Amino acid sequence: MIVRRGAFVVFEGIDGCGKSTQARRAARERGALLTFEPGDTALGADLRRWLLDAGPPMAPATEALLMLADRSHHVHTVIEPALARGDAVVSDRFFASTLAYQGYGRGVDLEDLEAATDLAIGSCRPDLTVWLDVSLEVANERRARDARDRFESADLDFHERVRVGYAALAARDPDHWTVIDAEGDEDDVARMVAGHLDALSWGDHG
Repeated sequence: MIVRRGAFVVFEGIDGCGKSTQARRAARERGALLTFEPGDTALGADLRRWLLDAGPPMAPATEALLMLADRSHHVHTVIEPALARGDAVVSDRFFASTLAYQGYGRGVDLEDLEAATDLAIGSCRPDLTVWLDVSLEVANERRARDARDRFESADLDFHERVRVGYAALAARDPDHWTVIDAEGDEDDVARMVAGHLDALSWGDHG
């Protein structure tokens, strides 16, 4: 029996863009495994607590390396085994988040981050990254700003740098990225997303 590798789709965007909602919806409608970063493993849950706790200061490089540790474990224990079984995977965030948040947002050297990403995830790359783009104004209206969260409590300049980073990443790889204007109604955004997902081969056993 030949097992066709499953499709791997990632949803990205700044906090408040609606990516978690759309990722859940896409996974449910396509019968895919839904996962997220950081923290969707037992080890990752501990790393997530350290990463999101806004209390103790953390150097940008330390933050990036913890994210990469979570991602490496996530890839090797969750994502790759599922794809190899022929299962489709939908992830709420992946490596573009680190390039956008820790690279563009925190100022960690992008070449260093990309080299570390190669080490962490090897050849595991999304078939499609869906960037849900919204303005900072819309994102701020949607999200609950939690002073205890390292990222949600960051200033607007930080989130603008992250958004600029996503734009640069999407422009650099148009064959594997799609940009969705996510400021509209949830159903309208889902229809736009579905139009791009329909073009993918979602994998099956045959």
